[in-house]
Amino acid sequence: MRWNARAYDSSFGYVSAQGAPLVELLDPQPGERVLDLGCGTGVLSGEIALRGAYVLGIDGSQAMIETAIAQFPRLDFTVGDGHDFTVAQPFDAVFSNAALHWMSRDPDAVIDSVRDALRPGGRFVAELGGAGNCAALTSAMLTAWREHGLREPELPWFFPSPAEYAVRLERAGFTLRILEHFDRPTPLDECPNGAADWVRMFAGSLLDGVPPATVEPLLRRVNELAAPALRNDSGWMADYVRLRFAAVRH
Repeated sequence: MRWNARAYDSSFGYVSAQGAPLVELLDPQPGERVLDLGCGTGVLSGEIALRGAYVLGIDGSQAMIETAIAQFPRLDFTVGDGHDFTVAQPFDAVFSNAALHWMSRDPDAVIDSVRDALRPGGRFVAELGGAGNCAALTSAMLTAWREHGLREPELPWFFPSPAEYAVRLERAGFTLRILEHFDRPTPLDECPNGAADWVRMFAGSLLDGVPPATVEPLLRRVNELAAPALRNDSGWMADYVRLRFAAVRH
């Protein structure tokens, strides 16, 4: 997945803004060591650091990390893969907002890497897309691809049910403290082209195999299909469903 860091912060800044309750759930303490997994442009890493914690931000996107370093030069950031990252010293907490669902190749490997990065008793506090996330958006995409005679795209996300993710966490050596699964319909205020803009940002890699002349009519059709569910008098909405949890390593 190629990320446009500038567009991410300007048009999709709600991703970081909605992470504030998750920072409260983490409740970082002065002197704690916190790893921000999938830190993006570092906005929430900065919020955690303001609480007095040492923060290391990790993200798979070089562009995101470069932006994070430019915005928060006093914090530590590095490019890394959530499936197999390692740390030199254990952390008190691993935090992750709106990133785990992108680490879809092997979710258990991600959880194992988090466990190995934590001290015993360390906590894992995160929010990701849960079962049902973007159902109307993805349905519109799949239908539009099919109508244009394109091979059905392999969606790049992992949206688990609460039960499924609880089993994965407990199997890996975590004890769950909190697990919430909830709707979060989100206005796409900065997306004048609605669902099409969302697809360009969050599913742009799926357009790579589409003939260039087909991209615009394909995205127009996505908008037509998604509009009944996601567009109203006030504009476009994204049909987000979130899974938020706090767990402690044995």
